[in-house]
Amino acid sequence: MTDATAGLQVKSISCTRGYRDLFSDLEFELSPRQVLRVEGKNGTGKTSLLRIMAGLAQPLEGEVLWQGRRINHPESEYFQDLLFIGHKAGIKYELSPIENLCMAKQLHGSKSDNGIEEALYQVGLYGFEDVPCAQLSAGQKRRVALAQLFLSSARCWILDEPYTSLDVAAVAMLESLFAEHINRGGSLVITSHQPVSVNAGEQFRLVLPSTQLEKCP
Repeated sequence: MTDATAGLQVKSISCTRGYRDLFSDLEFELSPRQVLRVEGKNGTGKTSLLRIMAGLAQPLEGEVLWQGRRINHPESEYFQDLLFIGHKAGIKYELSPIENLCMAKQLHGSKSDNGIEEALYQVGLYGFEDVPCAQLSAGQKRRVALAQLFLSSARCWILDEPYTSLDVAAVAMLESLFAEHINRGGSLVITSHQPVSVNAGEQFRLVLPSTQLEKCP
């Protein structure tokens, strides 16, 4: 039996890059309505940690659990409950924004295209819906990826540098969306070189290579 209240649990994980230890014996739990800001200098393992938490990489030791069950367990529902957006946009440049979002919804099990145009409008891409992404600016490409947040019903969002190439208005829009997600009972893991302001839920920070979580005031 799984524990529906357990959320995301990182249990004694270690990670190396080449011959260098990035972090070891890292352990914490992220429950619904909580935000974790992962911080640290370049090369301390922020992206490596997020990829491990998203199931895209394996730790040297330890494991990641979702609702008390290993995320790679055959019966785990983690990947239906997860939305991961990495440091790169992760979109197909030969496709339009609408086509990219249609593909993303299908990958998450939805066959409907409902809400896609509204999502693109919300991220400021009205009028660019059918333009090949190769012709968009870096900021517009990032907005195509972030439009998934308006379509997602995933309970756990893991976002690596979501503010990259965004202007002040777009950052404010994202932070409002983050607050809505947390207030609905979601959880958020985020890295950013810019200050993060999410006015909802409990806030924690992890400054790598430290393995101690700090509760934010």
